[in-house]
Amino acid sequence: MTKHFLGDTTVLLGRSMKHVTRSMDTIVTTAMMPVAMMLMFVYVFGGAIETGTDSYVNYMLPGILLITVASGVAYTALRLFTDMKSGIFERFQSLPIARSGVLWAHVLTSLAANLISLVIVVGVALLMGFRSTAGVLTWLAVAGILLLFTLALTWLAVIPGLSAKSVDGASAFSYPLIFLPFLSSAFVPTATMPGPVRAFAEHQPVTSIVNAIRDLFGGQPVGDDIWIALAWCAGLLIVAYAFATISYRRKIS
Repeated sequence: MTKHFLGDTTVLLGRSMKHVTRSMDTIVTTAMMPVAMMLMFVYVFGGAIETGTDSYVNYMLPGILLITVASGVAYTALRLFTDMKSGIFERFQSLPIARSGVLWAHVLTSLAANLISLVIVVGVALLMGFRSTAGVLTWLAVAGILLLFTLALTWLAVIPGLSAKSVDGASAFSYPLIFLPFLSSAFVPTATMPGPVRAFAEHQPVTSIVNAIRDLFGGQPVGDDIWIALAWCAGLLIVAYAFATISYRRKIS
């Protein structure tokens, strides 16, 4: 059964990746917006923002990485919506393949595409002066957090991809996710925010994730932030996976 699932998922993953590689503009577009934000914040607003650090690009890169992921998962919802409307799901159901493999192929495609976008963004950040004292294991820890975050948001994207009534509806869910880092410690310290905004910023998931990644990059003790970040990512993943699975079963039943 497991071998059957893995084989089917691999074949379907190859199909999804072909769509991505034939339309590399989606990956470039996904990376372009965060890169543009990074350039604007560092070279236009960076001099006016007091963060207590020598390099503003070092401070804000973690938030930009999360925005990159939020932008990328919108295409997962779009690809799923397109497959649903084209009738390809009905054709797959008539074949002797593992039904869950269809969803997992889209999820794994999202992970691969977002990885490429993240590498592009980090590469540009290095050109802009980003530097990290982190060792190999610490970089792997950052990659693990980003992987878990991407997986959680991807399963969240599956839900509108399956249930949206239009193309705009399928991708619109990502807008709040892209906006959320602006109400966190991603670009400015939360201490500079008004009371109610500060309270929200300090208790929403992005702040813990950003702080954990920033401390890892800077070689600083991460404290409780990393555990809070992992808890948020794991909790969101479990809830999103459950609702996505329910939505998928309803669609194919």
